[in-house]
Amino acid sequence: MKISLNGEQTETTAQTVAELLELLQVTPVGVAVAVNQNVVRRADHPSKALSEGDTVEIIRAVQGG
Repeated sequence: MKISLNGEQTETTAQTVAELLELLQVTPVGVAVAVNQNVVRRADHPSKALSEGDTVEIIRAVQGG
């Protein structure tokens, strides 16, 4: 299916947020995910289904100073 991932159109076979993170090799710790501008809690990643045309934003927390 086609989704928008961090502003870029992309094709994915992932059916859920958890599957998408796994395919992208992104560890869910320290990561915020929003689907269609709604934040998805980490506990909901395995059950949050993705649909054709969804807009997904993945933001990684970074330490710095």
